[in-house]
Amino acid sequence: MLEHKEIAYEKTVLIGIITKNQDEDKLNEFLDELEFLTYTAGGEVVKRFTQKMDIPNSKTFIGTGKMEEVRLYVEENEIGTVVFDDELSPAQLRNIERTLKAKIIDRTNLILDIFAQRAQTSYARTQVELAQYQYLLPRLTGLWTHLERQRGGIGMRGPGETEIETDRRIVRDRISLLKKKLQTIDKQMATQRGNRGKLVRVALVGYTNVGKSTLMNVVAKSQVFAENKLFATLDTTVRKVVIGNLPFLLSDTVGFIRKLPTQLVESFKSTLDEVREADLLLHVVDISHPQFEDHIASVNKILAEIDCTDKRTIMVFNKIDAYQYETIEEDDLTTEKTEAHYTLEEWKDTWMSKIGDNALFISAINKENIEEFRKRVYKEVRDIHVTRFPYNNFLYPEVVEE
Repeated sequence: MLEHKEIAYEKTVLIGIITKNQDEDKLNEFLDELEFLTYTAGGEVVKRFTQKMDIPNSKTFIGTGKMEEVRLYVEENEIGTVVFDDELSPAQLRNIERTLKAKIIDRTNLILDIFAQRAQTSYARTQVELAQYQYLLPRLTGLWTHLERQRGGIGMRGPGETEIETDRRIVRDRISLLKKKLQTIDKQMATQRGNRGKLVRVALVGYTNVGKSTLMNVVAKSQVFAENKLFATLDTTVRKVVIGNLPFLLSDTVGFIRKLPTQLVESFKSTLDEVREADLLLHVVDISHPQFEDHIASVNKILAEIDCTDKRTIMVFNKIDAYQYETIEEDDLTTEKTEAHYTLEEWKDTWMSKIGDNALFISAINKENIEEFRKRVYKEVRDIHVTRFPYNNFLYPEVVEE
């Protein structure tokens, strides 16, 4: 009989600040997300520390009084890891590590670490390694002594832990080598994409953990890895799908996130080529998430960065089975109705009504409204196909045949 192995989560505290650009509600949203990121990386959050500041302290990110409060808590509760919600400068990292004598990780490093855990293929591992080296390069001075003392766990996967003596020259050489390696693989992948013929290409895009892989499994009847953790998918998966008698290619891509490290956007640009070269985007949204509108904006921002805002897009509002709204009692005259009180029907009458039939509401996990989804995708793919090949018009009826 196999023994059940308990997962040992690292005790972790989170730190974030309230600024003129980030109020308390927004900070709490980011810290909720940071907690989920920490859990995904293998950490257990036991406390959050927040402070109101105009701008972050240039030396220690938070003020000296708050830093002392954190230091005492870390010491008394044997906290191994402290995670900051924003990217720390090399100087801040050194100063904080010297004060707290614990492993210090910022949001960028945490996301890179999750990518390092999740990378399965040689291509994904190369992309992550490049991003990690680009992050490490300006932080080399004080990092190696920190790594010598405490290895392993969150933020310690990747190039740092085995190359303590690495200097800037060697790291720069490694970055150059990895870039060349990626360029070679990129050419191979571009050739592969070119060899897929003239099939219409559809890409699933969206925030991380919105259900893209689950939807892919339902539509393509495939087994793409899907779980309730962030960045379950790193490598782009492409499947040939047939709806009615119309074949097309469907690709599942890496999920986006707010405050996505620039190193990752850069090193994963080629993965996003699947999005760039797609004929149709299916923008999947977790409508049950309280901040789904922010998620849409974040995805649109990254799509703009890779010049994909003008592509045909269908908004797919997923997880309608999990959607919940707050209610107001009839005799309650003090509570003002907000978006949190909207039913799904009321949401459909907001800005969503302007999308028209380019907005679909489904539950991929319960296969709710999937038939409507398939018909809508068929209609769009058929339109693209017969525009490209007018002589194939008679092969595919305007309405999908069951």
